[in-house]
Amino acid sequence: MKKHSAQQITGDSQKQEWRHPGGKLRELGPESLSDAELLAILISTGSKEKTAEKIAEEVLEKFGSFKGMANQPLRKFLEIKGLGDVKIIRIAAAFEIAQRILNIVLKSHLEDYEDWKNERLKSEI
Repeated sequence: MKKHSAQQITGDSQKQEWRHPGGKLRELGPESLSDAELLAILISTGSKEKTAEKIAEEVLEKFGSFKGMANQPLRKFLEIKGLGDVKIIRIAAAFEIAQRILNIVLKSHLEDYEDWKNERLKSEI
């Protein structure tokens, strides 16, 4: 399995290794992180047995993807060792924020389409 501790080569050939994906996000931007690394940031800390990254990988293995995680009952996440109420609530909140952003964007696109369609109909008359 892919190790999620990333390295960056600097101009003087020194390697920068991040202990947590938050450092990688800060240095390289969010698009440089895998889904597991992004989820590990929300999970924040691991447990005695597993790192946050390992827990994130297990979540994604269980549900297949972020899409597979969406709308799952919160109790399903409790089946994963290392996830408790606080971590699950943090993940659920992030999904709700994403859903609200998506709804705003979709509403805006629908309004733009309706405006375009009305203009087109006017021009055909």
